[in-house]
Amino acid sequence: MAASDELTKLAARAKEAEDRAAAAQGKAKADLQADVETARASAQAQAEKLRESADASKNRLSVWWNDLQRSWNEHVAKIREDVDSRRAEHDVDRAQRKAENAEDDAAFAVSFAYAAIEEAEYAVLDASLAKLEADELSAA
Repeated sequence: MAASDELTKLAARAKEAEDRAAAAQGKAKADLQADVETARASAQAQAEKLRESADASKNRLSVWWNDLQRSWNEHVAKIREDVDSRRAEHDVDRAQRKAENAEDDAAFAVSFAYAAIEEAEYAVLDASLAKLEADELSAA
């Protein structure tokens, strides 16, 4: 699939996430818990797919991307560990802090994803330019 097609797929997935987040506001706790588990499983599957892709392309990807992918996996594992440990807390103050922290984490995750989209756009355009330059050199 062409990189520009991947951006289209990314935009559609972002819209789907936006719609699910908006719908979460009116859901019952049990339904929301099920959605959280589904989203977590999907995120884990995507992370595994990304890891496998990075491993398969190790010799063709920049070292920076391999390092970022490894760092991302470590970050996600730490976040999941923190979330799991915070679920065990039950008093009101802790629950409110947990909710505030979760909101802050979500806002940062969205900002991070936005930056990743910006980087993806740059990479796609740079790849197109590199291809064009290579074609020009081979035609000369």
